[in-house]
Amino acid sequence: MATIKVDVVSAETSLYSGDAKFVVLPGESGELGILPGHTPLISRIRPGLVRIILEDNSEESIFVAGGLLEVQPGHVTVLSDTAIRGGDLDETKADAARLAAQEALRNAKDQASMDVVKAELDMLAAQASAARRIRELTNKH
Repeated sequence: MATIKVDVVSAETSLYSGDAKFVVLPGESGELGILPGHTPLISRIRPGLVRIILEDNSEESIFVAGGLLEVQPGHVTVLSDTAIRGGDLDETKADAARLAAQEALRNAKDQASMDVVKAELDMLAAQASAARRIRELTNKH
């Protein structure tokens, strides 16, 4: 079976490095699926879940807060300022942080502050959604 080398890296550490048979991630214009031999591609990615399907059909999930994707025929690289292993996501904490950010948005005094808080809200909503998705996938198995 053909595989592709996958690296998921945050500003702090490498979260995954290994082979996969399929990678699914949140592209800027929608969900992207990458198979071995994929056409070279560079794209921004949105906050969301990177799903790495391994040769044995098990899955690694990593939340990324946006970033960049580079695809070469034999290699996928995901670069993100912030990335969290799926098992480390906490939906309750993400929802609490989202509520605090909503309060900060109500108190923002200028457009620049509002833009920063809105971007944080988008990332936190994606993080909570990713945590729910992982929980649902885990409960199915």
